[in-house]
Amino acid sequence: MTKPPRPSPRHVAVWDIGKTNAKLAVVDMASMSEIGVRTLPNRVLRDGPYPHYDIERLRAFLLNGLAELQAEHGIDAISVTTHGASLVLLDGAGALACPVLDYEHDGPDRLAEAYDALRPEFAVTGSPRLPMGLNAGAQLHWLLETQPGLRDRLAQVVTYPQYWSGLLTGRFGCEYTSLGCHTDLWQPREGSFSPLVAALGLESKMAPLAHAGDVAGTPLPEIAARTGIAPQTPVLSGIHDSNASLLPHHKALAQPFAVVSTGTWVISMAVGGAQVPLDPARDLLINVNALGGPTPSARFMGGREYEMLKPETGPHSDRDVSAVLQRRAMLLPSVETSSGPFPGRHGDWTEALSPGEKSVALAFYLGLMTAECLSLIGAEGSVVVEGPLARNTLLLDMLAAATGREVACSASATGTSIGAALLAAGGAPASALQSHEVTSGREALENYAAAWRAVVRQEPTGGSFTRRANG
Repeated sequence: MTKPPRPSPRHVAVWDIGKTNAKLAVVDMASMSEIGVRTLPNRVLRDGPYPHYDIERLRAFLLNGLAELQAEHGIDAISVTTHGASLVLLDGAGALACPVLDYEHDGPDRLAEAYDALRPEFAVTGSPRLPMGLNAGAQLHWLLETQPGLRDRLAQVVTYPQYWSGLLTGRFGCEYTSLGCHTDLWQPREGSFSPLVAALGLESKMAPLAHAGDVAGTPLPEIAARTGIAPQTPVLSGIHDSNASLLPHHKALAQPFAVVSTGTWVISMAVGGAQVPLDPARDLLINVNALGGPTPSARFMGGREYEMLKPETGPHSDRDVSAVLQRRAMLLPSVETSSGPFPGRHGDWTEALSPGEKSVALAFYLGLMTAECLSLIGAEGSVVVEGPLARNTLLLDMLAAATGREVACSASATGTSIGAALLAAGGAPASALQSHEVTSGREALENYAAAWRAVVRQEPTGGSFTRRANG
């Protein structure tokens, strides 16, 4: 017996938690635009046994925001999208068995040798070995080994989006795109848990599997009463944020193509590209997309790098662009040294630059790093850029020149909310794109890209990254 088609919602509320900021948005499904938005910094608390996310503050913000947006716009469905590398451990009553670990805490590194003896190899999981808690399996191992009584309290391990949909509905789960986000816990080609789950003794503790577009349930009575949302409103299970950016393009674009999701992380994903060997040492991995398929991916912390250097930059002029291109003044990788295609390398400006010139060179650097990531995963065809860095014209100029391919931007400020909203409509295609026209001289950009690559390949260890106060 087939399920009846799901009614198409008009307004979908999307709870979107990034590493830096959390956002609650109402997406109008007719215009595919955000018509109501609330934002909150996603702070990390330093009290307690280890750095952890402020779940109570996020919960209060979510419920208050749902009440406000329901009153202003009406909400017909709720969806969830969050950053990856986060798991929630629940006790038998559905409460937190321990605080939700910040994946940038270095605690798991202290048990790296013991964990490495347990984790499956890259060929099995598609997960590179990453520092801190970026492998969620390393988080689990460290927590179980260091937090007294945790194993006895633990009833369910839940992926992060499904914690939030479960908080609203009472039904928690584990979902494929979050399990497939370099956790070490999943086998993307087989579509099953990896041997690490058994090695950690968690076979009976993993929450039930769910697809991103499954309906987790409807709001609990107390949630409906507090927010004013109708009790029958569907709450979608939820999706990993980079895969939310990818979803709108799966059915709308002809393969091959690539999607670059930008935020704290810049994550490049290739669909239908060339089959190339992936080097886990260069932060390459296999994600799992919302349709369940393995997706070669590459990442670097481009948004974080931009924020680190932004105080040194200033408004740029056409003269700054010409000067940087003519002198081939560069920023070399890496600013954030713990991840990306050049891990462990300490970059630097190649010469003293004015604030405006630094702004230009930083944009070019981000475009070239993205192009490097796309090359490493065998990406082919057009490139779609999503998120806040899609508004950086110079980055897009360099990306187009360095890849030699068409670059397009989503009409939405962020692809994650639109992609997550589409889960409520069965993931129907909605790919409103604007082709990017290169604003700088293409030949000069191409020559600059070639020169940057030549320097990068000649300097395998890089320099020492410093900030010059004098510009």
